[in-house]
Amino acid sequence: MMYSSRRKPVLYFKEERRLLSGRCTLYKLFGLCMVLLLVSLLWLQLSCSGEMWTTVHAELRPPQPPPCPPAAAQASAADDPSWGPHKLALIVPFRERFDELLAFVPFMHSFLNKKKIRHKIVVINQVDHYRFNRASLINVGYLESGNDTDYLAMHDVDLLPLNEALDYGFPVEGPFHVASPELHPLYHYKTYVGGILLLTKKHYHACNGMSNRFWGWGREDDEFYRRLRKAELQLFRPSGITTGFKTFLHIHDSAWRKRDQKRVASQKQEQFKVDPEGGLTNIRYQVESRQELSISGAPCTVINTKLECDQNLTPWCLLA
Repeated sequence: MMYSSRRKPVLYFKEERRLLSGRCTLYKLFGLCMVLLLVSLLWLQLSCSGEMWTTVHAELRPPQPPPCPPAAAQASAADDPSWGPHKLALIVPFRERFDELLAFVPFMHSFLNKKKIRHKIVVINQVDHYRFNRASLINVGYLESGNDTDYLAMHDVDLLPLNEALDYGFPVEGPFHVASPELHPLYHYKTYVGGILLLTKKHYHACNGMSNRFWGWGREDDEFYRRLRKAELQLFRPSGITTGFKTFLHIHDSAWRKRDQKRVASQKQEQFKVDPEGGLTNIRYQVESRQELSISGAPCTVINTKLECDQNLTPWCLLA
């Protein structure tokens, strides 16, 4: 019993040590788990940081050029004789019709490329506070189109050609009215020359351009028809086109975008008169900025233009 009584403390002591040893093991296990957790979090953070840096680095890195095509495929349109020697300036008088422009530029770029017509699309964007002046904007387009083009298309932004048989080539014989009255979806009178009209720059200069007196919508084309006759230029139109009034797609929504057809002050009386002197010789404007844009891969030049108005001569440039 004495031995047993002596052993009890020892046995108790051993049990106490075993219990303390177990606690130490739990602490160690807990500590090990915490260390593993911290290491895992650190690794995760480093991985995310690495991925983030890779992404940022990739965004900051300049884009790599595509692999070079074979030498035969590198020949551009400028070196291809099948495209012909002439280059078209597609002049688009414009103000705020951005939805139409987004459709027009890629459509026309593709259409003209299929026909192998060298071209550049020049959008003359009116940014002043005066009423829209289509004729003056076309005059600006002629003057700002550059020496690398030798003929121009006066082209509405809301009119898209659907028939690939339509000719956009160099009008060597005389002005060529693409959107002729028997094909245009809206205007069918014989003297109509609006919508889409092709002229050499020489012929446009011979007409002194278009009159700058027409603020608001309409009548500038009718006055220009008289200029064509005065310059003794023969007008040509498409032949052999069988699609009729379905030859063009007119994308203008007149219910949503009203035309400025108001006649202010003496404008109603003056709109039928011939302007004997006005045109390229008295156009006044400022180019605010010039932007090279790409719309769905189609390039175009946007020239933001402020027109000037002599209100003593044309007080209707401002709405009453």
